[in-house]
Amino acid sequence: MNKLLQLIRKNANFTTAELSAMLGEPENLIKEKLREYQQKGIIKGYQAVVNWEEADDNYVEALIELKVTPKKETGFDEMAQMCMSFEEVESVYLMAGVYDFALIVRGETMQDIAMFVAKKLSTIDGVLSTGTHFIMRRYKDRGMNLFDADNQTDERSLIL
Repeated sequence: MNKLLQLIRKNANFTTAELSAMLGEPENLIKEKLREYQQKGIIKGYQAVVNWEEADDNYVEALIELKVTPKKETGFDEMAQMCMSFEEVESVYLMAGVYDFALIVRGETMQDIAMFVAKKLSTIDGVLSTGTHFIMRRYKDRGMNLFDADNQTDERSLIL
């Protein structure tokens, strides 16, 4: 994999001067390469990895699996476009295995996600079945460690 892409994937806040020093390349070459990657659609954007458990915000995520009937003319692409059109859907992945798609869906409550699946997702023509897995805790996300073992307390209680 391209070293420049690896570095900005790890930390999009690196300046072109820092990237230049780390890669041993002239800064103007780094700027041009980044501009080229953006124009070609290789770099689609820059995002922060947010630890929602630490934020004062209602936020629930679920991984939704979909089994679908692909369209004869467009295969899975049309179904992917429909799934991507929902604002609740963060990510859409075509998968190999029992299910065809994996979606990352967000809401304020588990009920929000359940209603989204029941009223919007499962009613799409061609959706055969769904599987919903609520994400209870994210330990690592996009290469970033979100879990600080030193600051965690065991809140489970012993029942005798």
